[in-house]
Amino acid sequence: MARKQVDPERRVEVGRERRARTRAKIIAAAFEVLGDERGLYARSEDVAVKAGVTRATFYNHFASMAELREALSIEVTHGFLEAVTATISQISDARDRSALAVRFYLHRARADRRWAWSMINLSAAGAIFGAETFSQAEQTVREGVEEGVFTLQSVALGRDLLLGTTLAAMASIVRGEVDGDYPESIAATILFGLGVPLEQALTCARRTLPSLALTSAD
Repeated sequence: MARKQVDPERRVEVGRERRARTRAKIIAAAFEVLGDERGLYARSEDVAVKAGVTRATFYNHFASMAELREALSIEVTHGFLEAVTATISQISDARDRSALAVRFYLHRARADRRWAWSMINLSAAGAIFGAETFSQAEQTVREGVEEGVFTLQSVALGRDLLLGTTLAAMASIVRGEVDGDYPESIAATILFGLGVPLEQALTCARRTLPSLALTSAD
């Protein structure tokens, strides 16, 4: 019986699909490992075991844990950041945009502890909340300075205040150390630190939290 011929293009396509599935499996495993309170100390071996692949397969897809962390950061932050950005872009005041963004992230942390721990652990070895969020936070602060509602010595100072305080608050939330309105208290405190008068900061932080806008990822 003649052996059935395999289309070379189909063979390449199958190989590509298999590689994509394996890569996705490794990223999913990394989310499970880094989404644990002890995930900060995760090694490539831990991820490989969770994914059910060999270390050689792991390194065939990722040159290092740093490269995997970068890929995972995009995976866990991009869609959420896109939704937050689409929502706050409809708000004209940088004070309200900043307060809403902080509250969205902290309420998400309370609702999804594994996502929160992955964000905390990823931030320990790279840009806080990933490069995209880091850049967007800087842009929001810059807009507030240009609008005259934030009084700061530098945009970088405001960016670090916003991101660093939100990250610390996220850790407190997932450890169950704070009250229910903590996201609002943190948002108001950050605005106050950015130079917004306290009463204005409290008003911004207590506005009704809108639903996140639908994005192309939804």
